[in-house]
Amino acid sequence: MEKTKFLAYSGQPTFWRLDSTRDLADVDIAVMGVPFDMGVSNRPGARFGAREIRSMSLHTGNFHYPYTYDIKDKFNIIDYGDVGATIGANAVHSMIEETYHHASKILNSNVRLLTLGGDHTIPYGLVRAASEKYGKLALIHLDSHQDSLPGNENEIFHGTFAHDIARAGYVDASKSVQVFIRTDMPNENEYNIIYANEALELTADTLATKIKEIVGEMPVYLTLDIDSLDPSVAPGTGTPVIGGPNTYYMRKLLQSLNGINVVAADLVEVSPTYDEGEITTLAAATLAGDLIYLLGGIER
Repeated sequence: MEKTKFLAYSGQPTFWRLDSTRDLADVDIAVMGVPFDMGVSNRPGARFGAREIRSMSLHTGNFHYPYTYDIKDKFNIIDYGDVGATIGANAVHSMIEETYHHASKILNSNVRLLTLGGDHTIPYGLVRAASEKYGKLALIHLDSHQDSLPGNENEIFHGTFAHDIARAGYVDASKSVQVFIRTDMPNENEYNIIYANEALELTADTLATKIKEIVGEMPVYLTLDIDSLDPSVAPGTGTPVIGGPNTYYMRKLLQSLNGINVVAADLVEVSPTYDEGEITTLAAATLAGDLIYLLGGIER
């Protein structure tokens, strides 16, 4: 084993030191960044999230505990680089179209996709691309907010995506679930909601079973807002809400979701400006690894 592997301060900061390429031949899983935060409603800064998660992954990617194998030995995983970084009057719509284009290219190459945000506006194009590839999806939405306000042509932001992707027919809300919710928003599409107080009274295994019963055999898009975690363990985010799970519980939940058909996932809302001692990016880089294992199909 090369000693320099453990020197997280050196080398090119791709995710897990993966090859940086857009050649999708023989690729199994792609990691893509979307450094965009013009859809935030509170504190900005998530545009820096993907870069800092990648940097922290040089440390977290050195070990594969609690898994019994290194997923990089089983699958060809690449860092696709960043897309969707844009500014100007049409920034939100330009980002959505660009991410849709690249997600379609990746998914239609039979490659599973993990996207690093960026704010929670980014799923618009990603979910559309996944739905066009796999049909109507079940959404697993881990968040402190429902993000279910209705959007319109002139007002799309990180609080509207869940409503709009259901309205567009990309996801089946009756087979979808929002977990760790601890705010109040409309639920016009009738998502299944497991509020934080209910979720945290359960073991992670039991909660995973409830989620699996809801999504069944459907193809799943999983979106993880870092503010689903309690801000004591993830303060670096734009809209923190107390009363969420710790990192152990979240990791255990993701590992216990083994067996569902996750075709694409994202991790969003890491805002390094508000981080303390890089604990949010540490959590995010580790959870991003858990999502890759879930995309690959976890083996115990």
